Amino acid sequence: MTKQARTLNEQELQKLLQAATNTKHSHRNRTILLLTHLAGMRVGEVAAVKIGDVVQNDKTVLSQINLKADQTKGSQGRTVLLNERMRSVLQSYVDTLKNLHPNNPLFPTQRSIGFSANSLTQIINGLYNKAGLHGCSSHSGRRGYLTNLAEKGVSVRVMMALAGHKNMATTQRYIDLRPGVLRKAVELV
Repeated sequence: MTKQARTLNEQELQKLLQAATNTKHSHRNRTILLLTHLAGMRVGEVAAVKIGDVVQNDKTVLSQINLKADQTKGSQGRTVLLNERMRSVLQSYVDTLKNLHPNNPLFPTQRSIGFSANSLTQIINGLYNKAGLHGCSSHSGRRGYLTNLAEKGVSVRVMMALAGHKNMATTQRYIDLRPGVLRKAVELV
């Protein structure tokens, strides 16, 4: 059995974001990381997202991203809901972009094409390494997103819908049992 990617606590997430701030493409890198941590998006989905999926005609960020079947795992479209923090981060990033054509990738490469899922995975893993966060991978954000929801009492059924999973067992495998959760649970009795 393969070891799952480690999830981050809030201090580690801040350490990761600080490491991303100290990179050449800091706005882009922070936004990519937060789409995995705050919206639970898969790296392949982040790589596939287009400006028109995120931005309205008036250049403001939508409250959700509607991913088409060819942008997701399993070739089934899904909706990614964005909280206020994520919308604010996205808006700040979008405001730095010069060309907001709806068909352009949200995260263009130097040649203005979109990243592949593999190249984006390499960037994300490099950011975790730069932050000194061992055991993390490009999947840590998605796992952390679902773990945070579980720790806040969100039902597995709701998490399943937010993650775009078809099977509840898949969602449950994403949830990490972090230190302190058991202690908090017994204090509820």
